[in-house]
Amino acid sequence: MAQLFFKYGAMNSGKTIEILKVAHNYEEQNKPVVIMTSGIDDREAVGLVSSRIGLKRDAIPIFDETNVYETIKDLAVTPYCILIDESQFLKKEHVCQLADIVDQLNIPVMAFGLKNDFRNELFEGSEYLLLYADKIEEMKTICWFCHKKAIMNLRVADGQPVYTGEQIQIGGNESYFPVCRQHYHQPVLEEQNK
Repeated sequence: MAQLFFKYGAMNSGKTIEILKVAHNYEEQNKPVVIMTSGIDDREAVGLVSSRIGLKRDAIPIFDETNVYETIKDLAVTPYCILIDESQFLKKEHVCQLADIVDQLNIPVMAFGLKNDFRNELFEGSEYLLLYADKIEEMKTICWFCHKKAIMNLRVADGQPVYTGEQIQIGGNESYFPVCRQHYHQPVLEEQNK
């Protein structure tokens, strides 16, 4: 029986590399998958999932107007699994469409993304994945500044922490650090600027 999975973690927790690994494992057995990602993420290119270790794959971009259910239903070949990167940027209706893919098309969906933003508020996609997912799993990483588990994302600009502003600002290690609660409130940024 298909299920909707939400795998979340702070920045640098290996979400994208996990997607690429899962895709490889299915495809090695001649079981096609579909990889999708938010159309908002244009760091490398729209419709490309790219891990920090250099592995990349083309993906179907999801925009606000995309009907994910219809996109999957209309495919010529039924995939064995749907893999979603940057799922925090999804809208509620996208998450409901993912649930419909699981429930009506019997295709497992694995969504990967951040749970909380740099202000420690839920993203819309994450909020509804937490509500609708059959299985939720945390992908762990360590704090940028110490050995504790990172549970938050610290946004930085010009070497200073940022706690207010627009929720969505696409960026990587130049803009965000995975941090523990202590270093979210008391980052050691001066050591990073040396």
